Amino acid sequence: MANKKRVFISFDVDHDKGTKEMLAGQANLPDSPFEFKDASVKEPLTGDWKEKVKRRMDNVDVVIVLCGTQTHNASGVSAELSIAKEKEKAYFLLAAYSDKNCTKPTSASSSDKVYKWTWDILKKLIAGNR
Repeated sequence: MANKKRVFISFDVDHDKGTKEMLAGQANLPDSPFEFKDASVKEPLTGDWKEKVKRRMDNVDVVIVLCGTQTHNASGVSAELSIAKEKEKAYFLLAAYSDKNCTKPTSASSSDKVYKWTWDILKKLIAGNR
């Protein structure tokens, strides 16, 4: 598929690494509308980590915020979403689990919807249908 969207995945490194790997793996499917470009910084929140995230986001089209059960406590995810908004990047919130209560990062707007993660819905969200 030509013109794939470059995606940055923001996720709670401590709790949702496995689901992030599944999401990134979907980029390898033949009909995938996106390519996995980069993901959350895995280092402790020190030094210039926000500058690193800003540089990474310069090269992406869409930011996917993967929402798990502890995302509301993940300060890094909240900061990454704030950076995406500051850079005016397209973004959406995606439920990491269908059978658990997934929470939004604290920097999410009350109007930000957490979308169900299915292949069809993901393709529509990547295309800008939200």
